[in-house]
Amino acid sequence: MPPPAVAIVGAGIIGCAVAREIAARDPDAEIVLIDQDLAGSGASRRSAGLHVPGGGTSRVRRMTAHSQAHYERLRQHDPALPIHPVGMTVVAAESSAPRLAETYLDEACLSRTDRVPNAAVTIPAGAGAWTLQGAQYADVHALTQAFARELRPHARVREGLQVTGVETARDGAVVRLGSGETVRADRVVLAPGPWVRRPAWEAFLAPLRLRVKKIAALHVELPPEPGDHVVYFPDEDAFLLPLAHRGHWLFSYTCPEWDVDPDTPADRLHGLSAANLAEAHACLRRYAPALVEHCTSGRVFCDAYSPDREPLVRTLDAAGRIVFAGAANGSGYRLAPAIASEAADLLHLPSMVWSHS
Repeated sequence: MPPPAVAIVGAGIIGCAVAREIAARDPDAEIVLIDQDLAGSGASRRSAGLHVPGGGTSRVRRMTAHSQAHYERLRQHDPALPIHPVGMTVVAAESSAPRLAETYLDEACLSRTDRVPNAAVTIPAGAGAWTLQGAQYADVHALTQAFARELRPHARVREGLQVTGVETARDGAVVRLGSGETVRADRVVLAPGPWVRRPAWEAFLAPLRLRVKKIAALHVELPPEPGDHVVYFPDEDAFLLPLAHRGHWLFSYTCPEWDVDPDTPADRLHGLSAANLAEAHACLRRYAPALVEHCTSGRVFCDAYSPDREPLVRTLDAAGRIVFAGAANGSGYRLAPAIASEAADLLHLPSMVWSHS
């Protein structure tokens, strides 16, 4: 049987993870990785890159465990990769304790504590604090570029090309490019990140009922200290992350703006608004009021969300030639290896123990 030919649309962290998984399972596979920009230049470029060792459902917890083990193997194989272990403290209402015990992986070793390593963070009345093991964060842009560099001997990496059409054919699928070229493959994996409304694949994705949400995070212009923990506030779905490689902290909060468009320059997506700053400051003030005055800038982008807040990995046509991998709900980095594994399963590639290629 000839090796499979797979075209992957989207070279963010998920698309590159899918390409790596395919290459690991079948080194003879013909892989074409296509992106409208440079690899990792979309949502991956602006990602906080936080890996939290838990999840809100049993499937997400399984995916988290898979991805955590995968990233740890990667880090051990190549310590130069921009993956950084970090301590983690959770601050939540005392009434949340039973839910926390269910949310985090057993190996996270959830444990009570009476202090937060970052002195600027206080534990509000009626709340408690817990420490966890297994958290890490990455420079997702740099990691995605490293993946693309590693893939080039195994795949054709086609950057700076718009996809204008995706079609099924009698013997496979066809991807049409803005350059006038066509790419023929046995299977196509769509990993478009927040670009779910593109005409080339909108008809395929419409039944998935995906929505695109604005994601905003503030930069706290204070240098992290060695030993600082990421502090996660699950009741707010917010966190404070020490970005040692950039020399500042990041405060991510839940921005309530939906149905934004990553391609519309006039959209409110672009840039922090006064409302974003006010919302983020109000949330941060509950836990670390001394940091608010240091939050005057940040980053903004968006991500695709699924109706049930679990990633979507599924075939989109009766013949199984078009596969969607995404809608990671803001957790694209954290769950990318598991999403890639599920996508490769749908391509009918043999399962295997991961190995570095």
